[in-house]
Amino acid sequence: MKPQTIQIFLPDGHPTSIREAEITNRLVKAILIPRNKLAEAAKREIVNFTGVYFLFGSSDELIKPKVYIGEGEDCFKRIKSHNRNKEFWTHCVIVTTKTNEFTKTDGKFLEHHCLEKAEEYGRYKTENDTGSNKPSLPESREYDLLDNFETLKILLATLGYPLFESIRKEDDTKEIFICKGKKAFAEGEMSDDGFVVYKGSKCNLNVTNSGGKYIINSREKLIESGVLEEVNDGYLFKTDHIFNSPSAASATVLARRSNGWRDWKNIEGKTLDDLKRK
Repeated sequence: MKPQTIQIFLPDGHPTSIREAEITNRLVKAILIPRNKLAEAAKREIVNFTGVYFLFGSSDELIKPKVYIGEGEDCFKRIKSHNRNKEFWTHCVIVTTKTNEFTKTDGKFLEHHCLEKAEEYGRYKTENDTGSNKPSLPESREYDLLDNFETLKILLATLGYPLFESIRKEDDTKEIFICKGKKAFAEGEMSDDGFVVYKGSKCNLNVTNSGGKYIINSREKLIESGVLEEVNDGYLFKTDHIFNSPSAASATVLARRSNGWRDWKNIEGKTLDDLKRK
């Protein structure tokens, strides 16, 4: 990672409305469109360019947000079709080039690569019914598009959708914390998004009587989403998972009410509270 300067333009002046984002010395550009602003977005020339697009939404039943990834020679035409037949999404992002230089094959390559990476990073549940075949391209063009992808991922995260950002820190500065209970043993770390519990961590099986409906409902959603899987005497994290707070993470692990700032400790026994708040 390196320092970046990103320019965001607000066509109607509202920071929660349509936003165009670009790294000024790069070819790739992104435009975010709230679903209720499609008519206004139609006036922006860039929405009709060739590229790749993302539909973002959420679900009351699932923990992870949802994304649909597609491509089009005219991205806005495809999005108008999805406006008629897909319910889940609230915002879309079109990623293209400032001068409409992507070809149909470029779009298909980016769609394929984005779907593959979205599954790999696991932050969002992909809503695509089928996969995407990788098109044949000259090797040199593939590397150009992979470079475009690196810009794309930065722009998406800047607009509030870290679809291709690693859940775990990728450097050596992270500090691992441990939460232990009767049958529970979990490891995790503080991140920019909250608290990450690592894949392979184990939770206590049954929620205590004082645990409350919140913990029960939260664990049920994690099970339905495939994050937790029941084992002989507990639940196992099948993937890394981000919680909004250390306490939400430790409550899930311990199956009871918990102060995560005290229940998460480093290998030396120092609490998260001692190390991060004092």
